[in-house]
Amino acid sequence: MNVRLVLASGAAFGAIALASPALAQQADPATDTAQEEEDNAIIVTARRQSESVADVPAAITVFGADTLAKTGVQRADDFIQLTPGVTIVTGTAEAGDTQINIRGINGARDAESSVALVVDGILKTNTAQLNQNQGTLRQVEILKGPQGALYGRNAAAGAIVIQTLKPGDRLEGGVTVRAAEDNTYLATGYVSVPVGETAGFVLSGNYSTTDGFFRNRFLGNSKTIDDQEIWSVDGRFVAELGPRTELDVKARYADLTGASINFNASFHLPNFAGVDPAFFEDVNTHPFGFYSNIRPTNDQQTFEVSAKIEHDFDAVTLTAWALYSDVDQSLTADGTSADFARFTFPGATPASVAASNACFASTAQLTGFPLNAPTFIGQTPVPFIFDPVTGSTFGPYSPTTCDGTQFQIREQSDFSAEIRLASNGDGPLNWQLGAYYLHIDREVGVSLGADLGQGVIRQLYNGPDTANPTTQLYNDSFDTDVYAVFASADYDVTDRFNISLAGRYDIEDRSVSSLVPTVFDPFTGGPINPGQQVVAGVVQSVPDQSQTFKQFQPKVSLRYEATDDINLYANWGVGFKSGGFNNQGSAAIVDQAFNQFIGTNILINDQYRKEVSNAFEVGVKGSVLDGRVTFDLAGYHTNIEDMQFFEFFVGGFGLLRVVSNIDEVQIFGAELNLTAEILDGWTVFGSANVTDSEIKANASRPETVGNKSPYTADYTINIGTQLDLPVSSTVDFVTRADYRITGPTWFHTLQNDTNPTLFSGLLPGSALALPAFVGDADYSVTQRDTFGVVDMRIGLESDRWSIFAYAENLFDERYLNEVITAAEFGGSFISPGGLQRFGVELGYKF
Repeated sequence: MNVRLVLASGAAFGAIALASPALAQQADPATDTAQEEEDNAIIVTARRQSESVADVPAAITVFGADTLAKTGVQRADDFIQLTPGVTIVTGTAEAGDTQINIRGINGARDAESSVALVVDGILKTNTAQLNQNQGTLRQVEILKGPQGALYGRNAAAGAIVIQTLKPGDRLEGGVTVRAAEDNTYLATGYVSVPVGETAGFVLSGNYSTTDGFFRNRFLGNSKTIDDQEIWSVDGRFVAELGPRTELDVKARYADLTGASINFNASFHLPNFAGVDPAFFEDVNTHPFGFYSNIRPTNDQQTFEVSAKIEHDFDAVTLTAWALYSDVDQSLTADGTSADFARFTFPGATPASVAASNACFASTAQLTGFPLNAPTFIGQTPVPFIFDPVTGSTFGPYSPTTCDGTQFQIREQSDFSAEIRLASNGDGPLNWQLGAYYLHIDREVGVSLGADLGQGVIRQLYNGPDTANPTTQLYNDSFDTDVYAVFASADYDVTDRFNISLAGRYDIEDRSVSSLVPTVFDPFTGGPINPGQQVVAGVVQSVPDQSQTFKQFQPKVSLRYEATDDINLYANWGVGFKSGGFNNQGSAAIVDQAFNQFIGTNILINDQYRKEVSNAFEVGVKGSVLDGRVTFDLAGYHTNIEDMQFFEFFVGGFGLLRVVSNIDEVQIFGAELNLTAEILDGWTVFGSANVTDSEIKANASRPETVGNKSPYTADYTINIGTQLDLPVSSTVDFVTRADYRITGPTWFHTLQNDTNPTLFSGLLPGSALALPAFVGDADYSVTQRDTFGVVDMRIGLESDRWSIFAYAENLFDERYLNEVITAAEFGGSFISPGGLQRFGVELGYKF
């Protein structure tokens, strides 16, 4: 931890209070029931009913319209940075690749999310939408702990509940534009138009573009590492079909283009460090450089349409909705397997010879070219362990053709619907019950190709005689049907004591079919997918698989109003994520490439198990000093069985993405939120969360028992202040500073551990003829260090206009966004966090 971080942390804790932005803000009036003020309380819908945030028997962070505007929040990665106990990794591999960790439970890449996204009462099921712009935001609620009983599928860790602008009875609109360094621009706008006396329409638009922070030094210092361009259009039509019936129809389209796979490789081979210290590198000290000869691309298109209808019967309200969503995304990028000679040695086929010749030519041309250490280019493309004198060493994403190419797709369309009855009235008992259905069609493909110096063909299978022949292919069609019923009851036992019961029962029918053609790999001579078999000289198809996953998710909550200003609460619930299927052939390749070759005992299956968690929380929340100081203190314990975890494997076979299961993980934690209004218009706030986790059992990697839950920060601290002071009768001076500290974080189950690698298997038979243990890796250097980021905004605003100057990462803190350890590769793929950026923002409303 650096000196600036220590000083800033000490000064902040020495200030008057720690607090949560959730309790510091006031809800925006007049646009939605969930945002109305009631006795100066923030009104939320955390239990599918409108109530004060102080009455919710759980920890909840809320951002109203005013706070959203003053912080400049646009998407999930913005408001999650302001939320204690919650972290996010997004956009490191591709735009739709978002993993949100809440209190130690992470959404594993390639599996289902652990966090439900609910927008205007409708559950969205595609994880690619977690970090998309959702229209004109008016309120965001972040619920922690299992929420499946109330909010449905994939809410094991929590839920993000969003309210967008609802049309009113008058014409209104607004526009916000930003300009910042790196050719970074953003423009958002909306217009709300009444249609007659009983209907209205909202149209929202968003456009953003940036060159990004980093440059490709091989491709002419080009802006092709983290550049991005996004635009989206959202429409919402709301009409009263009668005095008791409301129709809410929404549609949105979004388009993204940009870069992908903005990683460097970092090696963790201590016995190689005598040759070059960079072979044993702490991931936090890596000097980033990007030299790929392939321009990485990422494309994503989203279309969705939904309709919701509510009808008020005297005693109950009927709510029904349906949603259709389609998200298609793809990426192209450089490959990963240069040092394992997949494209180096001539074989029997023209494609193999062509790849070898291309690799030799590109290596010869680059002799002496500066690359990330320990990479060096020798006279031949043969890895140094085979030719110590003239061989080469190069990691993935190199300027040579030796590492090949990759093309990936993820295309998903889904249809979902829900019907719910909820009681009306002011009596002590409130209840609701309903049913839910979801159908998902998903195709996932990961293709490795030979780089012949002619770029990437954007399709999964290319024949041996093409310019980019496919050498390995995972391509599967996944089909899912979900059926669920749910119910809940909320009862005021006395004026001060309330009990809530909720439950949901899910059935998920899942199946998978391989789409890989029955052809031979032109380089290895075997099947193009390791899950395929060869019978009588003919490649066979991978058999279909299917499985049903079932789970009951109960939730119990208690609240006791100790005084008019203090609430005690406790809750317990079960979280659930369905099991599923890896790309078929995953188990075979892990067993062949690692267990049989280097003697590991990694357990990977083509089918991964469901994840079930039990979570308990107890806390107290309230206010003192006539509401000028508010607080929220909670403690929690969660036990997770079969936690789903993403593994990335690299070797001579290429690359492989799989989901494994960690048999048992135990988590304890505590969270504190405080806010204080020092003077009228001056508020200080902050929060602190501490999470202690431990892997109790892990058959996939038994040596990791006792380690921490991956992707889980040891702690998070949020500290900030906001001034909102009048400088005239119509203009206010506004400034806000937010300081986020994220504690040490492991990203893999292997932590202070050593592990054999492919080098351990190759060395004894190589030209170096070294013992196998020389190639073992030490992963103690893969923990992300503590880092702190300061964001600041300062400006003037009136009822109609605003002007702000802002700084992101004000002190240019260098940190890592993600560390993906490829354990048997002997290193990690690391992605840098955002750098310092200054900009200006103009806003206008009418």
